[in-house]
Amino acid sequence: MAFGPFERLLAFRYLRARRKEGFISVIAVFSLLGIFLGVGTLIVVMSVMNGFRQELLSQILGVNGHLAVYGISHPIEDFDAVVERILQVPGVEEAVPQAQGQVMVSANDHAAGGLVHAIRLDDLKQRKRIADHIVAGSLDDMTGDSTVVIGARMAEQFNLGVGDTLTLISPQFTVTTIGSMPRIKSYQVVAIFEIGMYEYDSTFLYMPLEAGQLFFKLKDQANAIEVFVSQPDRIFQIRAKIREAAGIEYRTLDWQEANSGFFNAINVERNVMFLILSLIILVAAFNITSGQYMLVKGKGRDIAILRTMGATRGMVLRIFFLSGASIGIVGTILGVIGGVLFAENIATIQGWVEEMAGTKVFDPTVYFLSKLPAKLDWAEVIQVVAMSLGLSFLAPLLPAWRAARLDPVEALRYE
Repeated sequence: MAFGPFERLLAFRYLRARRKEGFISVIAVFSLLGIFLGVGTLIVVMSVMNGFRQELLSQILGVNGHLAVYGISHPIEDFDAVVERILQVPGVEEAVPQAQGQVMVSANDHAAGGLVHAIRLDDLKQRKRIADHIVAGSLDDMTGDSTVVIGARMAEQFNLGVGDTLTLISPQFTVTTIGSMPRIKSYQVVAIFEIGMYEYDSTFLYMPLEAGQLFFKLKDQANAIEVFVSQPDRIFQIRAKIREAAGIEYRTLDWQEANSGFFNAINVERNVMFLILSLIILVAAFNITSGQYMLVKGKGRDIAILRTMGATRGMVLRIFFLSGASIGIVGTILGVIGGVLFAENIATIQGWVEEMAGTKVFDPTVYFLSKLPAKLDWAEVIQVVAMSLGLSFLAPLLPAWRAARLDPVEALRYE
């Protein structure tokens, strides 16, 4: 649809309503603001949801294995041989034997649940999410059978520092002459890590593999092997081969199965938020339609004069179509600019808001992460722009068509 200079001039002139038509101008302004806010908010929310998913995924896959091998009815004996078989599977990069178990952590008159990962020191150093985020102490001190590495949130919760002692209580009981007693042992904190995910920083503990075997009474056994692969998104393609290499007496659990609740919830929330925020743009588009209907009704005399002077129905249709569509186009452009700038600088804006409010607006105890992430997906931005422009082009069509069908004789009869 080509627009001539006269059509553009008249369309933009109609947007600047005179005093008696001020209400139409107000509707146009609110329509523009509605599309601006809808597009901008949609881009920001989608970016935050993408960033949250990516950050959560990187934290989970950086700390935990992409797939875990467990014994079905007994711990893993001769686990080094099982590890060697798993490493022969194409696509497997690392296999780490562990002694895992839930415990009760007690220190300084406080108690809370924790999850112990007993692992060899060399294997822990290979786990960059932990090794590169040590904020106190050193991993090299994780030796012997009475040392432990804890997260920063746990250290804060129990008021612990490097060199302090905590007590671990196992839910498994030891039978003694005076009855069944829970296993209790004290450990010295030799290092503190902070990876930025509250759940891990507050519950995970690492200790030498031999210390974990002693505490959980596994002797020379392991109860889990964590496997890392080169392509985590395609874990389903090689998990059968890993299970076959490990043996029929073992079962596997990949990261998608273990964390399906997290990512399903994120996907549902993402889709719902997209639908809800799209309604803002739809409402703004309806405002464009209503404003254009009022404009056409108020400009009946002008339309009749234009028709009698030789203007075609197509010219009239293009004038009022451009008048309405330009509101959506400008609102969409402003919304994209505002949304992209907000998403790219969301961490800075979060800091300003927290400084002015004097409180945290992104509580890590609720949202799992210690910062508000955002990842801009240009494919989604284009999708939002296409939807907004589509609605902006559809909104003025009916009023413009009505203006084009207006009979000049009927319009001028009572003038």
